[in-house]
Formats: sequence, structure tokens, C-alpha cells
Amino acid sequence: MTDISPDSRHPIVVVAGPTAVGKTRLGIELAKRFDGEVINADSRYLYRGMDIGVAKPSLSERDSVPHHLIDVRDPGEEMTLAAFQELAYAAINAVVEGWRIPRVPPDPAFRAELEREIRESGLEVVAARLAAVDPNIAARSGKNARRVIRALEIHHATGLPMSEIEGKGPPPYRALEIGLTMPRAQLHAAIDARVEGQIAAGLVDEVAGLLAAGVAPDAPSMSSIGYRQLAPHLQGTESLSDAVHRIKVDTHRYVRHQETWLRKNPRLIPVSVVEPDWIERSARLVSEFLSDN
Repeated sequence: MTDISPDSRHPIVVVAGPTAVGKTRLGIELAKRFDGEVINADSRYLYRGMDIGVAKPSLSERDSVPHHLIDVRDPGEEMTLAAFQELAYAAINAVVEGWRIPRVPPDPAFRAELEREIRESGLEVVAARLAAVDPNIAARSGKNARRVIRALEIHHATGLPMSEIEGKGPPPYRALEIGLTMPRAQLHAAIDARVEGQIAAGLVDEVAGLLAAGVAPDAPSMSSIGYRQLAPHLQGTESLSDAVHRIKVDTHRYVRHQETWLRKNPRLIPVSVVEPDWIERSARLVSEFLSDN
């Protein structure tokens, strides 16, 4: 593999943070100031017709600076990490971590058998099988059934552990990673306000339209928070108020997982969005970063 000198790599800025913290706002502002473009890394932004529930940037926001990897898949289609990486490289030729993702196509029959085994015997039994053939990936997958299944699927198809196939190469770009933060109580309040706004903006009709268009309730895209919780309401088995409450609670739980994952990234430079000059501080970080080229 060719060694890439840090000085030869083009710079990219990563804006990370939990749901509703302000990533879209900052990304657009930085792109305007530094003549940049926005590359979406939110898996749900990839799907056409899913706008309100995923808080996708508005058309006017997308018109203000170039955006990539938004509305590139129908909601009934599956999006794998390998496929996303290929799209990302096509857009900016970059994925920050530099992972080489195994190009193994899905095996529906194999997946269905593992899903049946998980239902009947529990995830722990299937996870133990993964630990026996690929302990490194098993430790990373934890209790995520989808990741466990995918790793076993790759081993089944190739005879090799996923950890041996994927490897890591040098990141093709030099990255500044900004991690936006907000106190938990304020973040929850922001989430709740956003959910109420989404309902007022027509989220129920958006979900109903997707289902009416033939998107299966169990499609990967419909597992998104804000979509799966409204299905029982649309089926007449749950009130709208109960569905909205579940969206809020599930989002609160989700951001806790996000925050745990983000804390493990030592490259993130924390920026608190409750500070009055948080956008200016972020801009200064970017300016200093670019001046180092």
C-alpha cells in the first residue's frame, strides 16, 4: 500500500455530535465561510421521501452550499457500509478512518436462519459463534444483532474472519474532527421540541405516504426513530400521543448511545453549543487547521 505523507493529503472537516445538537447548522455555516461542500454521513439522509422524520436539511439549506449523498436511495433499498464508502469516495474520495470494508453481498437465506436462531435461542448463542471465529469483531459488535449477523455472513461467504479482511489503511485525507456537545437536559429539551415540530410539519402523513407507496414496515429505512414508532398509530393500535412519547423516549435513549460512542474518539475536539461563541470557535479551529496545510 502506498504511504501517504500527511502534508500531501487534502483537509476535511468532520462535524460530529448527538442527534439535535446542531451539526447541520454548523456544517452549512463552515461550508459557506470556507468555500466548502457538505458530504452527508447520516444513513437516513440517503433515502428519498424521508425528510421530516430524519430532520434532513431543507431545500433552501441544500441550495446555499453544495450537498452530497442525500436522496440517493429509495427507502425500500438496503444501504451497506461498503456501498456507502463507495459513494463517499465518489463524492470526495474520503472516509476518515480508512477502513477497507469487505465486499460480500448479502445472503438473505443465511441471514434469515440466523435471525430465526436469535428469536428461538437468544442473541448470546449466535454471538458466541461469532466469538469463536472472530473474537475481535465479536467484542466490537456487542449486543448489536445486525452486526453479529453481518460478521458471521462474511465469515460464511469467505471462510475468513471479518477482522482479517477489513484491515485499516491510512486515511486518504487529513481530518479535523469537531465534536459538538450539549448538557443532557438541554439536549433532551431540544429533541422534544424537534419531535413536536416534526409532527406539526406532517411527519404522520410522511410515514403514511411511504407505507402506501409500498415501503415495507420492516425495511431498514423504516427502522429509523420517528418512523417505526408511528406504524402502530397508523395501524390503529396506538394513540398519536403515545407514539410521539415513544419517539421522544427512544431518541433520548439513542443519544446516550451516541454520546458513549463519541467519547471513545480521542480525535474529537469538543465544542459546547451552549457557549455563545460556539460557531465562531469552530470557525477558528477550521481556520487554524487549514493554515497548517
